[in-house]
Amino acid sequence: MGLPPPTPLLLGLFFLLGVLRPLWGDLVFIPSFIRTSGPVASAALVGGAEDVSAVSLSLSLLQDQAGLLPVPACGVLRNDTGNWSLTVTPNVNALDVTVRLTRGLQSCSSNKTGPFSESPCIVQTLLVSASNSSSCLAHLLIQVEIYANSSLAHNASENRTVIPNQVYQPLGPCPCNLTAGACDVRCCCDQECSSNAIELFRESCFTGVFGGDVNPLFDQLCSAQRAHGGPGWFPFLCVQSSLANSPFLGHFYHGSVSSGPRAAFEGYLHTDPRDSSDFGYKQGDPLMTAEKAYFTLPQVSLAGQCVQNAPVGFLQNFDVRCITDLEVSQEQGGITNTKIKNGAIGGIVTPKIIYEEATDLDRLITSTETLLQSGSAPRNVNVEEHYVFRWNNNTISEIHVKIIRAEINAHQKGTMTQRFTVKFVSYNSGDEKETSGNPGYQLGRPVRALDSNRVNPVSALHLWQPAGRGLCTSTAFRPASFGEDALSGCLLEVALHENCSRLREKAVDMLDSLIQATHVAARGNSDYNNVSDGWLEIIRADTPDTGADPPEGSANGTCLGVPARLSIRILFSDAGAVEGITQQVILGAETRVSSVNWQFQCGLTCERRTDLFPLSASVQFIRVPAQRPRPLTRGALFSVCCQGLAAGVLLHISCVPQ
Repeated sequence: MGLPPPTPLLLGLFFLLGVLRPLWGDLVFIPSFIRTSGPVASAALVGGAEDVSAVSLSLSLLQDQAGLLPVPACGVLRNDTGNWSLTVTPNVNALDVTVRLTRGLQSCSSNKTGPFSESPCIVQTLLVSASNSSSCLAHLLIQVEIYANSSLAHNASENRTVIPNQVYQPLGPCPCNLTAGACDVRCCCDQECSSNAIELFRESCFTGVFGGDVNPLFDQLCSAQRAHGGPGWFPFLCVQSSLANSPFLGHFYHGSVSSGPRAAFEGYLHTDPRDSSDFGYKQGDPLMTAEKAYFTLPQVSLAGQCVQNAPVGFLQNFDVRCITDLEVSQEQGGITNTKIKNGAIGGIVTPKIIYEEATDLDRLITSTETLLQSGSAPRNVNVEEHYVFRWNNNTISEIHVKIIRAEINAHQKGTMTQRFTVKFVSYNSGDEKETSGNPGYQLGRPVRALDSNRVNPVSALHLWQPAGRGLCTSTAFRPASFGEDALSGCLLEVALHENCSRLREKAVDMLDSLIQATHVAARGNSDYNNVSDGWLEIIRADTPDTGADPPEGSANGTCLGVPARLSIRILFSDAGAVEGITQQVILGAETRVSSVNWQFQCGLTCERRTDLFPLSASVQFIRVPAQRPRPLTRGALFSVCCQGLAAGVLLHISCVPQ
């Protein structure tokens, strides 16, 4: 049986002594043997009864010849430490020993592409000895094997891993690269795959984030739909962002707000209008001018704001009012030279315009402030513009325009209420009253009414359209629209010593001016000249008494029973259908006036000579079921009753019909 080689045997003896000597109370290195592949090795000298501060340490480089290590010598200074240094740091009852390579490892750099070389670059044996005087107390044996291209064969600066900023790029650019030093099949972003290997599975590469597409375009990005198109609403709701900001990176965003492609829609709407009028208009098509531009008028948008240049649609009537600042309002005369295409190839219609002067500007212009400057000429503003288009099939035959204008100072300030109406009538219609439906009412059309006590029976139910200060004496009227509940009001000026009978008469006159009618039409096309053609008499309830002054001795500024609120209630129901369209008719109408007690409001003093008394009028449409509702069964009735019980009662009662 052969004996073990000398070097392993010596290492085994050092290890055995390192384990046993602390038990004997001697000094010992922990650990007593180190095998390292890096440039630094550390150990501690502990144990023993001697003062460790009096112990001297030395480092020597052992030359291994034919597998034999020389006998350690203590107390002898040696200069053969090579490129290694010894550092001793005192500690509590111990000494920390550090052995460090003093030269760099540039000589260990290798041109090989593999991660490890077959043979080590540095192979050395170091011996650290602890002695007192000339006697050896402990030994530390260090076996060094450093390989080229080892991850530890770099200094501190070369050992640092550079992590990319995840705000702009992901930490793992190729998630499918799972094996180090080898090509992963179907992972086309793996840098360790050769071009020949990628050709084998190029058609089956992993897709998405796992396949390396770690920063794809998300669906809401505006640039994601420009190449292959998208829905028409997409440009309005898409996100303007750079490619560096992505939800796949955690919604990082430090950019600025972008205005978006606004000019594209303005260009489509204004600079390149779609003209299909040469082949006839269809309902809703915008009217075109001879210059191939849209014919526009101010209109109210869905948000309730006035749009100054909104296209006028064919066969679409409207009646709008817009508030205009006099400082920015310009004199409008564009319709004078405007020619409208009639809907046939080469056909042109010239509007026929008449002008009228406006009266009572106080109810149209508010917050007026006139700057009197010498030499300033007055200017004209359009208060109302009324357009009547006569149509025949899909063409326009005539256009009649009535413009009501006013002359104001060139530097006048304030706001003005403008009115714009558009009405389409058939070419063969006369001057008869326009219908509100055929035969049933259409939603939003005026409620037809007549006054049988007048020669011209045509009338309407009105509501107030306040303007200016909202005074009843300067307010305008608007017709009550079918199916639309509405509330309006105005203010009546009352003096401190107002006569109560006169006040009641003024209030009644104001309220009666809204209902100058005796009948309402049951249908939208009832004949005004035939009262028996579906006309229903208006029921007037609670006619106010204009007399009944307060008793003598009552204080001034107090009136009892002053009419103040007019309520108009209209019953309607469904009455069959024509070509699938439900026809609605009026079943009855009732007016009711309610009164209040008025008292002059003085405040701290009664220096004010007039007070404002509010009047109000409302219209309410009440649907009447066409057939009686189905009666409830006993079980359903019991279920309804149970729903009204308290929670505590339900704990003791079982709601099951018996």
